[in-house]
Amino acid sequence: MSTMNISLPDSLKSFVDEQVIQRGYGTSSEYVRELIRKDADRQQLRGLLLDGTASSPATAVDAGYFAALRDRIRQRTDK
Repeated sequence: MSTMNISLPDSLKSFVDEQVIQRGYGTSSEYVRELIRKDADRQQLRGLLLDGTASSPATAVDAGYFAALRDRIRQRTDK
């Protein structure tokens, strides 16, 4: 694992320290890693959503679509 040092103003350091205590993180590094993971997930989701909006619809998403989806799931869980 690599090390990265960051500088924070006192107010942000206090905020991070408080979050570590309140949310049960062992260290401030754990808290910051979690924030970075969540941001990476958010960016990936945003990219997928943008890709989806740029594509043409393949099938209508209506009650029939969801009924067929539920049927497929039931068939897989019954096996």
